[in-house]
Amino acid sequence: MFLDFFESKGHLKMDSFSLVPQNDKSLLLINSGMAPLKPYFTGQELPPRNRVTTCQKCIRTGDIENVGKTARHGTFFEMLGNFSFGDYFKTEAIHWSWEFLTEVVGIDPDRLYPSVYEEDDEAFEIWNKEIGIAPEKIFRFGKKDNFWEHGAGPCGPCSEIYYDRGEKYGCHSEDCTVGCDCDRYIEVWNNVFTQFESDGNGKYTELVQKNIDTGMGLERLATVTQDVDSIFDVDTIKALRDKVCEVAGVTYKKDPKTDISIRLITDHIRSVTFMISDGIIPSNEGRGYVLRRLLRRAARHGRLLGIKDRFLATLSTTVITESKDGYPELEEKKDYILKLLTIEEDNFNKTIDQGLKLLSDLEEGLVKDKKNILSGEDAFKLYDTYGFPLDLTKEILEEKGFAIDEDGFTAAMNVQRETARSARAVTNYMGADETVYLQLDPGLTSTFVGYEKDEADSKINALTTETEVVTELVAGQRGTIFTAETPFYATSGGQAADAGLITTADAEFEVEDTIKLQGGKLGHVGVVTKGMFKTDETVHLAISKEKRGDTRKNHSATHLLQKALRLVLGSHVEQAGSFVNEERLRFDFTHFSALTKEEISKVEALVNEQIQTALPVNTNVMTIEEAKKTGAMALFGEKYGDSVRVVTMGEFSKELCGGTHVANTSSILIFKIISETGVAAGVRRIEALTGKGVFRFYEELESELMKASRTAKTEPAQLSAKIESLQEEMKALQSENEKLKNKLAKDALGDVMSQVKEVSGVKLLAARAEGVDVNNLRNLGDQLKDKLGEGVIVLASPVEDKVNLIVMATDTAIAKGAHAGNLIKELAVLVGGGGGGRPNLAQAGGKNPAGIDALIEAAPKVLEKQIH
Repeated sequence: MFLDFFESKGHLKMDSFSLVPQNDKSLLLINSGMAPLKPYFTGQELPPRNRVTTCQKCIRTGDIENVGKTARHGTFFEMLGNFSFGDYFKTEAIHWSWEFLTEVVGIDPDRLYPSVYEEDDEAFEIWNKEIGIAPEKIFRFGKKDNFWEHGAGPCGPCSEIYYDRGEKYGCHSEDCTVGCDCDRYIEVWNNVFTQFESDGNGKYTELVQKNIDTGMGLERLATVTQDVDSIFDVDTIKALRDKVCEVAGVTYKKDPKTDISIRLITDHIRSVTFMISDGIIPSNEGRGYVLRRLLRRAARHGRLLGIKDRFLATLSTTVITESKDGYPELEEKKDYILKLLTIEEDNFNKTIDQGLKLLSDLEEGLVKDKKNILSGEDAFKLYDTYGFPLDLTKEILEEKGFAIDEDGFTAAMNVQRETARSARAVTNYMGADETVYLQLDPGLTSTFVGYEKDEADSKINALTTETEVVTELVAGQRGTIFTAETPFYATSGGQAADAGLITTADAEFEVEDTIKLQGGKLGHVGVVTKGMFKTDETVHLAISKEKRGDTRKNHSATHLLQKALRLVLGSHVEQAGSFVNEERLRFDFTHFSALTKEEISKVEALVNEQIQTALPVNTNVMTIEEAKKTGAMALFGEKYGDSVRVVTMGEFSKELCGGTHVANTSSILIFKIISETGVAAGVRRIEALTGKGVFRFYEELESELMKASRTAKTEPAQLSAKIESLQEEMKALQSENEKLKNKLAKDALGDVMSQVKEVSGVKLLAARAEGVDVNNLRNLGDQLKDKLGEGVIVLASPVEDKVNLIVMATDTAIAKGAHAGNLIKELAVLVGGGGGGRPNLAQAGGKNPAGIDALIEAAPKVLEKQIH
């Protein structure tokens, strides 16, 4: 209803953007409808239309600790928005929001209350004089509530619309009205009038281009229209909530504690399903950490509800069923989503048991030290390493009469947050570094003609140095050239940029890199090697054909590789990243274990088979809907335009791709995998070569083989046998060497049994052995222990300018109070060292061999203190 309404008002309906922000370092996740549209608000990019409407999936985790505890908090929501980029302003925005709510949705106008910024008389007048709302029903609020601002950048006053849900939702206070914290008056719509530019220090200037940015939570609107308690009772979310209850065998609204877990799982499983569908992978940093945290909180609350088996994938299936009509990517990525959830839940089940063991050890420590408060550092370690939220640790400890130092926990958490914040280097409104390119006309665009041509003539549209926009570049200057058309491919989609030359009759510019900028601009970055270039002059652009040719082979091979991996490993395999240049290809993909040698061989053979079959490579341009109907593979989280390029390789592979490719797979010549490694949880990486790269690889391998053969003084064919023979010889020599060292150690000690003393009924042998390493000192100790029977052995050996020290105690000696670890601690000080160990065995090192005699002399006194 919302999207259709705003389409009727001339808005372009756009699909929801990915939850992963594009070209915006200020956000980890998209958290509002306007967030992905920021380049249109700043003027960095021209919008496809000046009026846009969206239903945007969003995630906010600022109030994560309250999710489940209240009926109003959630992390995932869909935001309805209508936006104007320098087109309509307050009058239309207010009129349309009123018209939609009262006439389209059918909400009783008497239950709606607008609020405005206290200084915004214009908005007040529109509500009062044009819409006809009585002045006492319009609320003026201060900056905190009704002024949208985010540091420096565009900002402005807001006008919110509140709905009165009735007394049954209220706090029954006499002064309860709009703005009260209770659940009676709920804000459903927020109109932001972006009319100022803030310098971040309280100075505001009027914007020439004023914008409208509105937001209305879909779930909140549904709560109002369906007259239910909370978002968890809305029909679509209730279906998921009921599934949670079914899986756990519990009933909602019977036990407040159980309800917290039901609501938390219901919310979090929506978030994680959508995050995974946009290519986010669990990790210990950034948005991957947000995903892992939500996943683990849901898994842990499943345990609290008594769910014994895995359950997240089962619930995710319900999320996919309920939401796939609006978000078809959920169904497309279903196999992968469910597989990843299962793996991560299994991992957490192992981790949670380790965490419970650690908590148990910490409890024992508290009892031993006669304390009843767990330190904040320990509570944070449980949270950070084992995924234990504070409330879980608190709950377990409270049952046993312990508390937690929550201030210490918060301090540790703040240190981590500060680290994360400083790592997010925000430099402006978009969180991107300021560059010279922001000074360019946003209407400037370039057309890529490199699919058909290696060379082209075109006019220079703009020139920049590294710091400013200029009208000319001269020999020796570094800079960027922008032309109307270019055959140069800019780095994107994992394919490295083209290099080459831009020339006129008198000038030459060496292109080292080609970059894609916002608004469809393609920049040629490099240096003028001869002459001068001016704006508006026509230049000749020519790419390096050899570099492009080798890059094409590697790029086409990645398409064959992806299909081969899906055939060998399964349909859960998705591309998680790639990079191709003229030298090699790198392909990251979703899979949950290392590939076996057999799997690597199968994949390699499949790719080479398609190369030998000489498949024709065709490219067709079509709409995204047509492309999906053909079964073409799309990339995670990628935002596609109205038309896309579909690259097919015979009947074998079909993918959406904007890169450059060979005309026939036979051009690739040959494919060789050179490594397979893990790069993140659930992500593997294959590096491979094609064509000339494979031949170079084998030449280098052959050169190494010949070098090794010469070193081993044998022929390449006999190298393995020679290595085996040398290893056998080495093993025999090592064995002989150990025997000799053992004999030398015994000889160094001499006959020491005559030195045995009795200390309070415990036999003690304290002796010196010259030049014996730690291992042989331990062997020596074992032999002497056998001779001694029961007692304590102290052995010290000077080796160069250091001391090796071993203390051993038998069970009988330990029973009488002897403790090797404590003994060595006291004795090692006499040789300038330290160490420790268990009651039966301890070792130490020292820096003062001159103290050995004093150590041997002190041993009986130290032992005597231990015996009881």
